[in-house]
Formats: sequence, C-alpha cells, structure tokens
Amino acid sequence: MKAPHAVSRLRAERLARSVKPFLARGGIKGERCTGCRLVSSHCLCGVRPEVATQSGICLLMADIEPLKPSNTGWLIADVVPDTFAFGWARTEVDPALLALLADPKWQPYVVFPGEFVRPERVVQSVPPLPLGQRPLFILLDATWPEARKMFRKSPYLNALPVLSLNPEQVSRYQLRRSKRDDHFCTSEVAAMCLELAGEAHAADILQAYLDVYTHHYLQAKHQLPPDLQGPAHTRWQSLKRS
Repeated sequence: MKAPHAVSRLRAERLARSVKPFLARGGIKGERCTGCRLVSSHCLCGVRPEVATQSGICLLMADIEPLKPSNTGWLIADVVPDTFAFGWARTEVDPALLALLADPKWQPYVVFPGEFVRPERVVQSVPPLPLGQRPLFILLDATWPEARKMFRKSPYLNALPVLSLNPEQVSRYQLRRSKRDDHFCTSEVAAMCLELAGEAHAADILQAYLDVYTHHYLQAKHQLPPDLQGPAHTRWQSLKRS
C-alpha cells in the first residue's frame, strides 16, 4: 500500500480535531475505504495512478474540504507526486506553507480568475522557467464564495502572479452542482494547469481518473456495480497503455 499523501494526511489531522463525526451527505451508508474514500465494493485503490511531473500543486483547503468524499483535491494528490495540502485559516498560516512559497526551486502561481485581480498581476500562460525552477500551482480548494474570501484574506499570496485560465470546455464534474458551466472542480483546474505547463499526458491522466472516480462514486450512490467496460474505464485503460 502506498504511503498516505498530503491530502490524506490533512484529512487525518482534521478528523483528529473534530469534536463529532463527519457524516457525508448523500450516497449509500457503509464504511469507506481509507485509501480512496469510496465504499469497499467500489474501491479504486487498485487503479490509483502516479505520473512523474515537473509541476507541483499546492492546495489551500477550506476547513471541511479534506473530509468530503466528493473532494477532488484528493485525486490530484493521487496523480501528482509533488502535491502539498494545507488547511486555510484567516488568522494563522502554516509555517510550512510559507517555507514552500519561499523555496527558490518553485515558481508559484495563484490560480484565480483574472477579472478579480489587478491587471499587472495576471498571466495567462506559463513561460519557460530558469533551469532548476519548477512551476507550483496554488489552488484554492473551496466553494466559490469561500475561495474569494481566501484570496482576499491571504496577504502572503499578494506578491505572487495570478494565473487566469480561459477554458473553452464545459465542466464535466457531476458530484456537486454549480449554476455556472465555467465553474470547474479542483482536479479539472489542476489538469488545465498541467496542460499549460506542457504536461499534456499528466493532464489527460488526471481528467480520466476524475471520470473513473465520478463513475464509481455515482454507481455506489445508486447501489449499482461499476461498469468496468464503460466509457470511463475504456478511456482510462487506453491512456494507461499509451
């Protein structure tokens, strides 16, 4: 079994601070796998991927995001080896987060819509970096109202460039509802960042893994077996062979 990744560790820390059990809404009742958060009959641990990437992902997570089975930051940490996860609080900052942002081997980008940011901070591409430096994409893993609050009230992000995405596709995420088609789940945003950084294969793997996870999650919710010959698994298998 692989060692727990950053989101798994953050989830364990958050559960340890809880004064009452966290009960996920919806779905079927039953014990969930600690490795993939699905019920055991629909476990995905056997297909958990990992792709070598030059890019890193830093997740700033709203308080209960690590506890939600539908949270897709977990999927990013499954795929991207250099994934970091920190809980967000308005009044305190994890020193490890500040150290990561100051590490010269990383060039951090806060991923956020450019319409809410001073134009001089906004970039829409990832330029070639000096030798030895790697892109680090900072994703605010929260609901949209929470993410706007996090962006405004995190002064340690103020000096960093803001990567504004202009996706043409419509979100395929089905586990939570949004009123807007241009709102994407966290793993979809990470896949777009990887593609901008020239890591198209890793982006495709992450998107396909989200599709497989979504299929298993929804089949479990409706008490149906996963279709291992269906479109999600077929695409997943073709990418693994490529």
